[in-house]
Amino acid sequence: MKKLSMFLFVLLSMSSFANEASLEDRMKVLDTELFESFNKCQSPEELEKHASFFSPDVEFYHDNGGVTWDRESMISNTKKNVCGNYTRKLVAGSFKAYPINNFGAITEGVHIFCDTKTKKCEGKADFVMVWRNVNNKWEITRVLSYGHSENK
Repeated sequence: MKKLSMFLFVLLSMSSFANEASLEDRMKVLDTELFESFNKCQSPEELEKHASFFSPDVEFYHDNGGVTWDRESMISNTKKNVCGNYTRKLVAGSFKAYPINNFGAITEGVHIFCDTKTKKCEGKADFVMVWRNVNNKWEITRVLSYGHSENK
């Protein structure tokens, strides 16, 4: 009986680990798709695709830029200040994902921003995103981008 209990414990632990690993894989794919569209947002189609990742009532908190309270304002700021000027790279090994029971997931990591004209990648920041999953459609409801500094 003791061996059976230990076997079930190990099996359940492995199952839980596999679910977390698959969540992280899924969220990393979404993060990649999100920022591939961000990096090409000077194209109206890519900007529209980028916008589609966000809830209409998304809250975006940026330590330097302040707060935006909706997708329309956030995308307007992105179009005006970012598109064609900067691209984003995820710092290898920094991405993590955590489940939110009956809601979605939290992702976090570190990213670097590169000036498209000079090709210099000098801006570094931490990020946290809250993703909601409704009928297998993932959308971002909250973004925190903070700790902006030179890339050292």
